[in-house]
Amino acid sequence: MNSMELLKPSRRRSQLSEIAHVVLNIGLAGVLLLVALYVNNLPLLVGIVLLGKWRVLAVRPRYWTTNIVANTVDIIVGVGHAVLLYAATGQLWLQIALTLGFVVWLLFVKPRSKRLYVTAQALAAVFVGTTALSMLAYNTDPFVYVLGMWVIGYSFARHMLSTYEESYTKFYSLVWGVILAEFGWLGYHWMFAYTLPNSANFKLVQLALIVTLLSFLAERIYASYHKHKAVQASETLVPIAFSLGLVFVLIVFFNQITTGGTL
Repeated sequence: MNSMELLKPSRRRSQLSEIAHVVLNIGLAGVLLLVALYVNNLPLLVGIVLLGKWRVLAVRPRYWTTNIVANTVDIIVGVGHAVLLYAATGQLWLQIALTLGFVVWLLFVKPRSKRLYVTAQALAAVFVGTTALSMLAYNTDPFVYVLGMWVIGYSFARHMLSTYEESYTKFYSLVWGVILAEFGWLGYHWMFAYTLPNSANFKLVQLALIVTLLSFLAERIYASYHKHKAVQASETLVPIAFSLGLVFVLIVFFNQITTGGTL
């Protein structure tokens, strides 16, 4: 038997595992959509998402905290998707669009480890997490909302910095968590959201757009500093103008009506 014959079974197993991975992830997204359509129960949707993360706890208990922290971005996006599906109740087109977006996340964004994809994963957690938190916890105690924003900010920075050899990852993550918590405090008392056409109770939250843009800007500034040991204007001027310009437009021209609410 030659070496090529030995490699055939492993290649076959690899292909089968890839097919199983695709089928299971599409199946998860499909089950969530069906539950949203026919049961319409938010705790059940969230429970299914968390059940899909069983491997996080499939280790010795002393590793649970480490695994949970390492998977926080994925958990935020998954739970956020469940909340958004529930918020889109009655709008089939929107629920299908959200499901397709979740499939793209599961198959093409989440598994990648290149810096570009890791940054996209972290930014997705900020946008989806803030949107879901705002729709779900707008009328709860402000401490809950601010704490949720801190978790989102901490998770973004920790995940984004994981591709760099950074000695102060924990410190920077704590700092960005505090910054987003402060934005959360402001957003809780000054909440603006935009209703999309034919989207019922689904809201596009202004705070989610702002903190995502600022997180993108922070990543661009850090990337420039990490590469050159100084922030290069040639690399950061466009991101700064783009991010701050959009934030300015949102605050000045789109603060006509306060439409925040709960699910």
